[in-house]
Amino acid sequence: MTEPQKTNASELSAAAQHANSADAILRRLATRAMGLTGADIERIVREARLKARRGKRAIRYEDIEEGIRGHRPPVPHNLRWRYAFHEAGHAVVHHTLDLGPVRGLNIDTGEGGYNLVGFHIWATDTRDWYENMLTMLMAGRAAEQLLLKRVSSGSGGSDDSDLARATRLAFDMERTLGFGTDHPLLYRPHRDPGAVFDRDPELAARVHANLVAALDRAEKILRTRRPTFHALAKALFDAQAMDEGAVLHILTDGDLRP
Repeated sequence: MTEPQKTNASELSAAAQHANSADAILRRLATRAMGLTGADIERIVREARLKARRGKRAIRYEDIEEGIRGHRPPVPHNLRWRYAFHEAGHAVVHHTLDLGPVRGLNIDTGEGGYNLVGFHIWATDTRDWYENMLTMLMAGRAAEQLLLKRVSSGSGGSDDSDLARATRLAFDMERTLGFGTDHPLLYRPHRDPGAVFDRDPELAARVHANLVAALDRAEKILRTRRPTFHALAKALFDAQAMDEGAVLHILTDGDLRP
């Protein structure tokens, strides 16, 4: 029978600190790796191991972090601030509308900012829920508009962009989800909303009006929660990657202020 080892309080404290430190590092690496594929992670770990073997040493967390960042130069400060405002805007509005948890934010991906959010499983697909979703999707652009007075193309430009997703959602509300103002009971799907807009300017105007309303609502939320918004943007600018705990601390701290 193996007898339990006697461990004094200082040893327990050191072990706990080491565990907490390791957890913090792993969370940082996971946040840094947001947006990467499984194949990307495998390649990074393989290259980190090779680097450690060449140096005749154990693999270090820094090896993996350097692999995640690659050899790209630091993001210029003005662009870094824009990314920070944009992603903080999404996070503040997502939290304010209680859509679900904000899992992490990253502005050092090499391809702009990135946010990872979750959604409550009990959320219902009502018109209010879809309007909240539209507001959250437009919040990055609203943040840039509010703080920088000029918006970038970062919210658009691709089929998976904020504007593309918001436009598709507003289109579906009018045509397939039963929330439209014109013949709401008709189910009228289409793979290419742009083609429909070209033929139906009235539909295009209604969809655009819903996007404008969502943008205005997002900006109003950010104005109301400006101290929290600023605090999160500043923290993200400094850290460049924040995990769920770090983001939630700032979001909820703002809620507790008088």
